[in-house]
Parts: sequence; structure tokens; C-alpha cells
Amino acid sequence: MQAKLIKLIVALVTIWALIYPFIQDKSPQDSTLDQEYAGAEVVPKVPEKPLHSVKLPNFSAIGDIKQKKTAFFDFIKPHVEAENKQILEQRATLEIALMMVQFDETLTRKQIEKVAMIFTKYDLKGEAINESSLKRALRRVDIIPKELALMQAANESAWGTSRFARIGLNFFGQWCYTKGCGMVPKRREDAADHEVRAFQSVRAAVKSYFRNINTNDAYRELRSVRAELRAQKAPIDATVLTSGLLSYSERGEDYVNELNDMIRHNRAYFDEE
Repeated sequence: MQAKLIKLIVALVTIWALIYPFIQDKSPQDSTLDQEYAGAEVVPKVPEKPLHSVKLPNFSAIGDIKQKKTAFFDFIKPHVEAENKQILEQRATLEIALMMVQFDETLTRKQIEKVAMIFTKYDLKGEAINESSLKRALRRVDIIPKELALMQAANESAWGTSRFARIGLNFFGQWCYTKGCGMVPKRREDAADHEVRAFQSVRAAVKSYFRNINTNDAYRELRSVRAELRAQKAPIDATVLTSGLLSYSERGEDYVNELNDMIRHNRAYFDEE
């Protein structure tokens, strides 16, 4: 009987020795709690400071979807419309110059200066002012439908709630490649060197977006489609131009289809004045 008791005690001691290390191991959460109770300092997460001085609406705090969309469009749309208005004025300057060149009329010095400034803005600096260059400029100097610009802004910025929109006023997901030019994406691959560009004003962000679409080789197809619509005297339809945005996102056709769906579902907001 005593021998059996001894064997039982030995067995219990052996089992205890095997499970003791696992009983002693604590989860990371337990360790954190221990530190807190031991008086260890817990460092709070510091909010990222904006890289601008613009007072943005708190889109995240708007629970009603219709109100959030209305607030977002009301905030961005004036800048889009102002840019399109300026572009139409530039386009008129080029069209008058083209007409005069085609009729062998001499441009005034002021006209030449204005055309040269437009050429510079649209990456045509130094080109001689002639029929060919003016036609080439007119393919670049043209509007982007507000429906398309607004939907890209909504898509890329998650309706104004993304980190890049809040911190850097980047509503269009535009990149830059100079260190310190913007914000480093948290999920950027180790070999990548791009940043998400930061802006000092909403208008600057909108201007940059328009310039990107109107000059970047990646969107040459969009400009060709737009020029064809002009030649046919057809409306510059947003859902027709989206086919030229395959390179805007790694998602390609899925991105284009999503934009078209967003444009169709939000038409009521575009028509509101």
C-alpha cells in the first residue's frame, strides 16, 4: 500500500514538472497588465499632426450617408468647378490662336506670352507656336467632368476620411518620389521609395490632379477619347473617359468599373446646385 502511494506521488510530481512551464507563461496581454499594475508608464498613441493649416470637416463624424456625401461634394466641388473654368479660359486662348494661325494672321505679343505660359504649364515648354503645337496643346488643355473628378476624390480618399486626405489634403491618391515630399504609406514595401504627396490647400491638390490627368503619358488614352468627343461635338461624358484610367490604380478594370458604378449611383448629387 505504501509503495502504491509513493508511486502516485512520483507520478503527480512528474506531471506537475511537465505542465509548470506552460502555467507560468503569460500572454502578451497579461504582461501588459502586469506592467500597468506595477506602475510602468504606458505611452499613449500620439495623433499624427496635419501637414497643413486647413480646417477640414469631420467627415468621419457624419453618420447619415446622404449628409456625408453632400458635405463631401459641397467641400470639393467648388475647387473642381473653378479649375474647369480656368481650363476653359485657357482653351479659348488656344482656339483663337489656332484660328489666327490657320488664317495666316499674326499673334500679338500678349497672345504669344499667354500661349507660351499655357505651353509651359502643360509640359510643352519651348515648342514653337504653330498649328501642330496648338492642336497638340488642345488635347491636353481640356476639362475633366466634375462627376469623374468628384468620384475619384471620393474613391481615393474614402469620402474624405483617409489618413492621406486628413493629414496631407491628398484626395486623389497622388504619389511623389522625393524624400520628405509627403507621407510614407504604412504598408509600403521595403524596396519602394514613393510617398503620398502632401498639399497645403485643397485647390493645390485639385490642380495637381488635373495636371496629372492632362499631361501624364499614362492617361494619353483618356485625352484621345476626350478629343474624339470634341471632334464629334459630343458631351464630355465621365463614364466614357474612365476607360482611359486603367493605369490610375493597380486594380485596373475593377477600378474603372467601380468608378462607373459610383458615378451612376451619385448622379443626383452632381445635379444639385
